[in-house]
Amino acid sequence: MLYQNKLKNELFFNAISTILILSGIVIAQRGVVVFRLASKGIIPNDSVVTILIFSLLKYLPILLALTLFLTILITLSRLFRDSEMIIWFSSGLGILSFIRPILTFCVPVILFIGFLSLYVSPWAVNKSEEYKAGLKNRDELATISPGVFRESKNKDRVFYIEGFSDLGEKVKNVFVQSLQNGKLGVIVSNEGVRSRTKNDDEYVVLKNGKRYEFDHDSNEYSEIQFSDYGFLVEKKLPAIVDVSHIEGIPTVLLLKTKTNREIAELFWRISLPISSLILIFLAIPLSFINPRSGRSMNIIVGVSIFAIYNNLMGISQSYIHMGKIHPLIGGSVIHFSIILVSAYLLLRRNLNLPILPSRVRNFRRRK
Repeated sequence: MLYQNKLKNELFFNAISTILILSGIVIAQRGVVVFRLASKGIIPNDSVVTILIFSLLKYLPILLALTLFLTILITLSRLFRDSEMIIWFSSGLGILSFIRPILTFCVPVILFIGFLSLYVSPWAVNKSEEYKAGLKNRDELATISPGVFRESKNKDRVFYIEGFSDLGEKVKNVFVQSLQNGKLGVIVSNEGVRSRTKNDDEYVVLKNGKRYEFDHDSNEYSEIQFSDYGFLVEKKLPAIVDVSHIEGIPTVLLLKTKTNREIAELFWRISLPISSLILIFLAIPLSFINPRSGRSMNIIVGVSIFAIYNNLMGISQSYIHMGKIHPLIGGSVIHFSIILVSAYLLLRRNLNLPILPSRVRNFRRRK
């Protein structure tokens, strides 16, 4: 029908614009933190984009759930504001007639939210932990930018390398300052090569350079010329990956465990697509606009309800984790409560009645 096609088209374009805006907000918020770490040299500059992508994948299920909720609110509110909804009501349609086209549009997105929540987000968290562990185990030369002084992780050496070869095996114009046994040493060389031992320890062998050494205690100064000089960059360390990170455990493994910690995480992952479906039925009656309350009031109320809903799910997850509440009770009471609220609001709006019954309103006036 005409109203269904028009509604789906408007939902689609509003959803695209909403998810782009929300994703931009998340990237900007996370980008501030990541760029601050990169500016301090804690993480390399070339890892910024990868970390931001992993962060976006982690929060994408919540972003899509909020996108669906806001999309329905914005679309139906526009129909009420421009009096188009009155035309559809006059033609014999009711508020319940809009549930079917909205569900047709939203169900594929909800299934995608479930896929992200159960599989993609844990994978992104796990890969992010692996990537961060890999960054910690990178050798010091891999973190040096050509033409920039960089302090070692142990704070006992300062490196300067003017440039690398195409394959990164050769270095040019090297400066190394080190402090060992109270002696300040400076090494300069025009070239050098990277070398690896059988134990996978990383060395740099400098060619035809000089080493200057100064003893602060005796004020002695020495100069040594060398043809080959090797120094240890960093010992090879085993990869450290926190596979026990609760958010990175695959859902298949969570199904096999019975501890409160894993059950609480499983509850959270399943709750995201369920809450997305429930919020659809809540957004339809909330989209009604009262001209006296302003055009954006229902959007503000809707976002507040979304935040409260998600916070309550987080609180339930915490109580399940601590063993203070049974998982079935904690995983159902909140959703069931929102379902009752949604059903009540839909019933009142479908009958074109105010949200509060006349008895309640009269009682409030008497007070």
